[in-house]
Amino acid sequence: MKPLNCIALTTCKSLTVAALMFALAQEASAQEGARQFQTASVSTSEIGGDATVGGTVIPFKEVTLTAQIPGRITFMAGAEGHRAKDGEVLIKIGDDEIQARRRAAAAQIYQAESALRNSQMQYSRELYSPRTNSITGIPGMGIPSTFDQFFTRGFSNAMGQSDSGFERQADLYAQGAGISQAQSALMQAQANLDALDARLRDANAIAPFDGIVVQKMVEVGDTVQPGMPLVKYAFTDYLRIVADVPVRLASGLTVGMIVPARIDAAGGQVEARVAQVFPVADPVRHTVKVKFDLPNDSVGGPGMYVEVTIPDNSVPTRSQAAVPPEALVWRGSLPSVFVLENDVPSLRLVRVGYPLPDGRIAVMSGLSGGEQVILNPPANLVSGE
Repeated sequence: MKPLNCIALTTCKSLTVAALMFALAQEASAQEGARQFQTASVSTSEIGGDATVGGTVIPFKEVTLTAQIPGRITFMAGAEGHRAKDGEVLIKIGDDEIQARRRAAAAQIYQAESALRNSQMQYSRELYSPRTNSITGIPGMGIPSTFDQFFTRGFSNAMGQSDSGFERQADLYAQGAGISQAQSALMQAQANLDALDARLRDANAIAPFDGIVVQKMVEVGDTVQPGMPLVKYAFTDYLRIVADVPVRLASGLTVGMIVPARIDAAGGQVEARVAQVFPVADPVRHTVKVKFDLPNDSVGGPGMYVEVTIPDNSVPTRSQAAVPPEALVWRGSLPSVFVLENDVPSLRLVRVGYPLPDGRIAVMSGLSGGEQVILNPPANLVSGE
């Protein structure tokens, strides 16, 4: 029986050694697998305090065209979204009455021009053939008018009863005054015609620049009065952001500064440039209106909500960690990352912020910087194994 016990003991020792060797090989394989993970270092950067301010996307230029004359809408260029060129007629108001008044004004101009020509002719007649020298208008003494011309006018001038030279001057002045009055009547008629032409131009709502129709307030057939809004027209090839920024934040903004922004439609971060900082603050809300220019290829349109991140100089600088987006693991509603600690993956929950310009994701908490995180971790990866 002793040989059998010896054989059994030898077999047990062999099995124990084999199991130990298998365990060591499995551990080495796990460590080797851990070393084969693609990793990246957690970067850190010094940032100051910032605040997020809500704003609205607006067109680069926007106008509201209103009615200038009363009447009925007879023409509209198109519906919302219609793209028009500079000078194109967007809305036309009926102008039959103004056209009739213009024809009457044109007739007044013809009449005034005729009166002016007549006055000029009468002045020329008085200048070259004075009435004081006319023999037909002198009272006679029972003798032919030829003798009246010589004797009667001569005796009248000699006795001081008349002055033919002064009479001629007065006649010339009267004819000159007639020319002035005719010229004034012509100018008045021309001014009346110009006023009607201006009203005819006001009957058309004309596009002041290239753009699109944003909103219509009337339809064909509507009756409008002066001052009623007709259509909103905007230049949307370039977009802007308008935001009410608290005074403590607006003091750190200057024209030309680049700040990050997030448009609600796109979801991604874009760079916005400070275009205008209004010089006066709102006395009720204690905010300053600020306009930001958006890039030409920005996704979105007027009226959309946007968030602008503005630096806050009153907050001291702090260190912020960032990781590549491939390191984030979304298991449930909370993001996490796998950190290699002594070649062993360890799962950590993190709180992420906005994407950074270099593509990394800001980490608000959960990492301190310098750690090695696993990129694209396998779905079956378990923390601590």
